Amino acid sequence: MKLALAGDTMLGRGVARALGEERRSALFAPEVVEAAQEADLFVLNLECCISERGEPWPDPRKPFFFRAPPAAAEELARLGVDCVTLANNHALDFGAEALLDTFEHLRAAGIAWVGAGADEHEARAPGVLERNGFRLGVLGITDHPHQYAAAVDRPGVAYAELRRGLPDWLRAAVRTVEADAVLVSPHWGPNMVAEPLARTRRAAAELLSAGATLVAGHSAHVFHGVERGVLYDLGDFLDDYATDPVLRNDLGPLFLVTLDEHGPVRLEALPLKLGYCRTRLAGGGDGQWIRRRFRDACAAFGSDTHGKGGRLVVDWRPVPASVGSG
Repeated sequence: MKLALAGDTMLGRGVARALGEERRSALFAPEVVEAAQEADLFVLNLECCISERGEPWPDPRKPFFFRAPPAAAEELARLGVDCVTLANNHALDFGAEALLDTFEHLRAAGIAWVGAGADEHEARAPGVLERNGFRLGVLGITDHPHQYAAAVDRPGVAYAELRRGLPDWLRAAVRTVEADAVLVSPHWGPNMVAEPLARTRRAAAELLSAGATLVAGHSAHVFHGVERGVLYDLGDFLDDYATDPVLRNDLGPLFLVTLDEHGPVRLEALPLKLGYCRTRLAGGGDGQWIRRRFRDACAAFGSDTHGKGGRLVVDWRPVPASVGSG
């Protein structure tokens, strides 16, 4: 089973205006759509709500509020997205009303979601995606902000304070989900850091020990290296953000991970260039920058990379030959 994974996908603000101007086809280059649709399942972090209602969250320290129009859900479906995680620091930017609208728009578009719900139980519940008889369990969590946490009687996100180790509910959720493989997608750590913090690495190891097959994180806005079973940060996938000239948050990969019942087999990273409200393949110097950075970042975790067909590849173990193949 091949799984496509993308990081922070922001469909508000400038992207929302592009959607309103019916320029949807311009958001993703055809080559990006084609690559994403190679996968059997596609999961990404939706870093906004989808609604036309609500008021900005009342926090004078919060600088950014992201809300996408209903057409955003249709765009995600056109891209081939099967599931989004809403466990992040923007799901409640326009309050509970807009979050509940988000559920309805995603449901209407045929897209599953994890990491948020009408109450604590729903927010923490895993989703199970199935394709060709393979069942993938998906859990979304975030370690910030605690103010967005769902409660027994309040909509919100699946908040997990990871500094002190995995909470019991999360460990149990990973252990008990009935699936052939389990993906945990945490929104963790600070923005604009070039590598995972020590506490992030500890949390990843604990998630694997609890039974996660694959951990794919996001939040930093820049991609990090990978090691077997862990993609520490997927970077960004679509936005209108300002670009840091050193960390280059306008460059990053679309990840394609091959899984079987024994775990992750291979990772392919397709280099991307994020322009203003548009994502396309990265070429030239941008592609070289991604390849160099990814190779070095993976080497820090003992992961060897090689190039194949314009992609960066990490082989965790040989892919078994198909029975009867010539």
